[in-house]
Amino acid sequence: MTESESASGQAGVVGAIAREVEEFVASGGWGQPPALFALVPTADLLAQQPELADQLDPTSTLTPVAQDSLPDEDLAEALARIAWPEAVHGCALAQEIIVLPPDAEGELPDVGTAGGTGDGTDNDVGEDSAAVSPADVERLKQAAADHPRRTEARLVAAVLRDGPAACVMRLRGIRTQPEDDSEPTEEIVEHPELAPNLVDALRTTLSD
Repeated sequence: MTESESASGQAGVVGAIAREVEEFVASGGWGQPPALFALVPTADLLAQQPELADQLDPTSTLTPVAQDSLPDEDLAEALARIAWPEAVHGCALAQEIIVLPPDAEGELPDVGTAGGTGDGTDNDVGEDSAAVSPADVERLKQAAADHPRRTEARLVAAVLRDGPAACVMRLRGIRTQPEDDSEPTEEIVEHPELAPNLVDALRTTLSD
C-alpha cells in the first residue's frame, strides 16, 4: 500500500467515525451539552470485553467510546487538561453551535478581535477567544444566539493520532428557498476544515 493510499484509508475511517458520532448524538435530539469520545481499536475492546461482541461492528477499525460529561466551564480550558493514553488512537467531540451568515459578523458587538464567532464553528474553541475577556465572549455568544438569521447546528470533529481529521455539521431547520412554505429540513455538511481551531484543540489532547 502506498503512502497516499494509506492516508486515503485513514481519511475514510475518521470520516465514517465523525458521521457515526453525529448520528449517535442526533438520536438524543437537540439541546445536549458537548460530548467527548475516545477512539479505541475495536479489536482491543473485544479482547478486553468480549461481552460487547453483539454491540460492536468487528469490521470497524476503531470504535467511539463516550466519555464522562465535560466540566461545565469553558470548553477550551476543559480540553486543555485532557491527555489520552496510548491505547486511545484518536478522539471526537460533538457540540451544538450557532452559525451566522458571513455578512452578519459586522452586526455583532465590537469587542476587538472576535473572528472565531462569526461563522459559528469556533464559538467555544477559537484562537481569538483568548484575545477578549470571558465577559465579552459571553456577549458575543448571546448576540449570536439572539440574531434573527442564526442557524442552530451540531458540529462533530474527529481526529486520529498522527492522522487526518474530519468534521461533520448538521444544520437545523434549513429552508432551501426563503419563500418556501414547506417544513425546514436538516442539512449535513462535511469538510475537514469546518472547525480548524477545534481540530487543533483535539490534536493537543493526543500529543505526547
